[in-house]
Amino acid sequence: MIRKHFAGFAASALALAVTAQAFAGTVTTDGADIVVKTKGGLEVATADKEFSFKLGGRIQADYSQFDGVYTKNGDTADAAYFRRAFLELSGVLYTDWAYTINYDFSHNTGDTDNGYFDEASLAYNGFKPVSIKVGRFDPDFGLEKATSSKWVTAPERNVAYDMIDWANGHQNGLGLQVSSTFADSFYASAGIFSKDTDDTDGDSIKQANGRFVFAPMHEAGSVVHFGVNVASRDVSDTAFDSRYRTRMGMRGVETLGGNDAGTNGNRPVLGGSSASPAGSYDRDDAVGLEAAFAFGPASLQGEYIARKTRADSSAFEDVEGRGFYAQAAYTLTGESRGYKVGKFDAIKPANKSIGAWELFYRYDSLTVEDDNITTASLTRDVGDAEVKVHNLGVNWYANEAVKISATYLKAKTDNVTNATAASNGTPAQRTGDDSGDGFVVRAQYVF
Repeated sequence: MIRKHFAGFAASALALAVTAQAFAGTVTTDGADIVVKTKGGLEVATADKEFSFKLGGRIQADYSQFDGVYTKNGDTADAAYFRRAFLELSGVLYTDWAYTINYDFSHNTGDTDNGYFDEASLAYNGFKPVSIKVGRFDPDFGLEKATSSKWVTAPERNVAYDMIDWANGHQNGLGLQVSSTFADSFYASAGIFSKDTDDTDGDSIKQANGRFVFAPMHEAGSVVHFGVNVASRDVSDTAFDSRYRTRMGMRGVETLGGNDAGTNGNRPVLGGSSASPAGSYDRDDAVGLEAAFAFGPASLQGEYIARKTRADSSAFEDVEGRGFYAQAAYTLTGESRGYKVGKFDAIKPANKSIGAWELFYRYDSLTVEDDNITTASLTRDVGDAEVKVHNLGVNWYANEAVKISATYLKAKTDNVTNATAASNGTPAQRTGDDSGDGFVVRAQYVF
């Protein structure tokens, strides 16, 4: 019901705005003059910048095809779905207050019947350069996460993020975050979040995040960026999902609501359990390092991430994961990637006729150690599980609103396979796939 009402409200607001522009003869105000902008959505603001609102959004339509370890039987499957379909409303109130409401209608991260609030937050900016934000929003962790999904280079963020979705991903609950960009080259944030998983007393899991960035060079085409991230949550006396698992860069194996590969999609579990009992673990910690460099049309970036789920019982062992990625990108048409301290931004085509063309390569690696696994199964052998993914792609920024992407992925695993096995089904006779190929294309429209 919320989704239907919100859709109706958004449609009505848009229709009202368009009608007012089309038919109003004279517009008067009881205060400051009004400034209306229509490039990149609809933005209305008072001339003194005390009040404003902007209506925009993004649509990302994906088609992917994949085989081998990406499916449970190794055969080819495909998926066609809206990766994101956001309606975004943001603005300023009384100069110092800012609000953001982003709703995703794609069902891709909700379910087949409902979308979800990507963000619903209110920020106070009266203590410049400090901002205090409260509401539902993603915890701050990582360079790729800080960069908008509109402008990340590859269609999906790196594989190491898959094991820390609790640290920087979508979950219900609320958060409070203090952040600041200062001295031109520094960014810092600290936040605390109350998540939707409870302990045995009904007390919600509490999570703390921190991020610090130093960017001595911070102009488009001239970037030197270093950062560190930490996140920790208390999972004592809590039954929770402790899995370390990954889609290996291919969202189509399981979209959580959009069209996907169905029961044949393979999302390997490298460690942990979907239902770790209360009292099994104490804390879940994650740390991350990030670095990036950009020189003219070329850019390099990478992150290293480690997670440790600490045992709280002699019956369990710690589970540890570590991952990294390294990415190189080059804009053939000469444009530089935009940059704001702490994150990359859009590539804006210089030539509106041919747009901007970008080539990229990214290498992802993820390793998980779970000594609780002492017996081999059809899909998981004893020892460290490893996943490595090569991503090779091209992005065409046709203009500032339209982006077309195509990416080839090659995945290789060790000690984890799909479910294909010998006829007798014994672990010793495992014949499952440990490699797979995939291809994904995306059409994006931003307004």
